[in-house]
Amino acid sequence: MSVTSTPTTVEVVTAFFDAYRAHDVEHMVELCTENADFRYVPFEVWGKQRVIRGDGKVRTIGKVIWRTLIDSFPDLTNEVTYITSDDEGNVAVEIVISGTQAKPFSSIGNQGLHYNLPHVFLFRVGKEGLIEEITAYWDTADWQRQLGWLEVD
Repeated sequence: MSVTSTPTTVEVVTAFFDAYRAHDVEHMVELCTENADFRYVPFEVWGKQRVIRGDGKVRTIGKVIWRTLIDSFPDLTNEVTYITSDDEGNVAVEIVISGTQAKPFSSIGNQGLHYNLPHVFLFRVGKEGLIEEITAYWDTADWQRQLGWLEVD
């Protein structure tokens, strides 16, 4: 009889970023519960009739944002610079995400520029070893500046 162990919270989150680096959105989603919460705090896309925010579920909003980012930045990558966890399933990650723009993303037109941007991700991993919640923060103004998009009113 073989015994399987539940991966640690850090192993789950590390696998998530490995999948992100490999552009394997399906595996990123598989590492999450069916109803995992998704929150990219600074994310907003302004349309003509509505504003889309980075709030919702991994399998809906998260999956769409990740696919769109990878499509617009085909060399998108990440480097985990620090990761820590507690006994309650919480994991905090400092990570640098970077890429060179090949297509427009939201209101940011394609100028072929590269960005390199620190992020902080907070995860909650459940006892079954799946991600239940993802929250991320970054400096949107710096990201837009690096991509040559400056909004002037």
